[in-house]
Amino acid sequence: LDGRVVAGAGGVDQSPITGESIPVAKQPGDEVFAGTINGDGALTVESTRPAADTTLARITRMVGAAQAKRAPSERWVEAFARYYTPAVMALAALVLVVPPLAFGAAWADWLYRALVLLVIACPCALVISTPVSIVAAMAAAARNGVLVKGGEFVEVPARLRAVALDKTGTLTRGRPTVTEVVPLAGHTEAELLERAAALEAQSTHPLAHAILAHARARGIAVPEAEDFRILPGKGATGQVRGTGYWVGSHRYLEERGQETPDVHARLEEFAASGKAVVVVGNDRHVCGFLTLADTVRPEARQAVADLRAAGIAHVVMLTGDNHGTAAAVALATGVDEVYAELLPADKVAKVEELLAKYGAVAMLGDGVNDAPAMGRATVALAMGAVGTDAAIETADIALMSDDLSKLPWLVRHSRTALGIIRQNIIFALAVKAVFVVLTLVGYSSMWAAVAADSGATLLVVANALRLLRR
Repeated sequence: LDGRVVAGAGGVDQSPITGESIPVAKQPGDEVFAGTINGDGALTVESTRPAADTTLARITRMVGAAQAKRAPSERWVEAFARYYTPAVMALAALVLVVPPLAFGAAWADWLYRALVLLVIACPCALVISTPVSIVAAMAAAARNGVLVKGGEFVEVPARLRAVALDKTGTLTRGRPTVTEVVPLAGHTEAELLERAAALEAQSTHPLAHAILAHARARGIAVPEAEDFRILPGKGATGQVRGTGYWVGSHRYLEERGQETPDVHARLEEFAASGKAVVVVGNDRHVCGFLTLADTVRPEARQAVADLRAAGIAHVVMLTGDNHGTAAAVALATGVDEVYAELLPADKVAKVEELLAKYGAVAMLGDGVNDAPAMGRATVALAMGAVGTDAAIETADIALMSDDLSKLPWLVRHSRTALGIIRQNIIFALAVKAVFVVLTLVGYSSMWAAVAADSGATLLVVANALRLLRR
């Protein structure tokens, strides 16, 4: 349920709802949302809305409303076949009766020609050309870790002109990692990491997990902290090798009165760039601090460049995170445009703007807050491994390996599949047209009609199966 904190303090992971990459500190008076996860502090929360009116419930309703606006794709081959078959039957009947009745031609000759016309005009190759290509394209996509939920979504990426990307969990890994270790007061990086990791080893906070993982990756032996105590919403204290230390936020450093103007300026600079800061100190001085951030996926920048190379005119990032963090990620990935601090309804509005300008738009996301915008896009894509159930259910296509490089691959694959479908349709119709003319002028035969019909069917199937080699 949505609610308001009436007592306690702690960090809350609300990335599924708002897209913020770092847990948000909550204290009395702050709002919390259904579907978010409390961290290291005990919170007493007063419910403020019934279940049917929570932020999560409203987002779910928005998904349905957004999907209802999507126009169904036209199935050209099926529509063509509805008119083609009756037309061919009518033409065969005319071939049978008009020459004998109007010109006194032999009935046996024109009956034979009418039968040949029916055989050659049989739309086997035409009708099978599309479904075989679609199935082959879906199978090839599945082999490459891309799950396409239906044949109608195979061709859509080929027509895309713009792509909207979420930030947290999509362009970034969705979890914080240590980006910088800054020792002060004569301490070394190893000492600072050892003390921070010792105090964070007993914490369940995501930042604590990141610090501990970084220390272990550096080969630092983490001692056990004694007299460990969590300070909800602030940090923790304890004894490390017989000396008392504390770890905490910038706000906790200010409360202790140990902050210098130089340290304050540096911490404010890191905060403006969207990084979280964990300060380490003792009763005498500040030992140093560590900066953490949700790091960009290593393949993200190349994936954005490959999208442009594949013909995508505009790549935009939509996120609920703050402007500083969004700007840093946009610079690192090379997207064309970035919109930050967006609510789910704002993301839908931005997707509608892109649709009005570019016509065909994809939305790739992983969170509950992305689902309405995904539902409104021409094609919805989800990160299949880290994505929430709401995002994966809304998606038409899921990147099961969470590999962004599969997105430009999907665009190219879809265009290849669409090209093969067009080749098959044109070939099937051309064979029919040639043999219809040959039949009418008397240069065709039944065995040639059977061979052409069966041969064309086999050739379009073989052409479609080339997609399996991609």
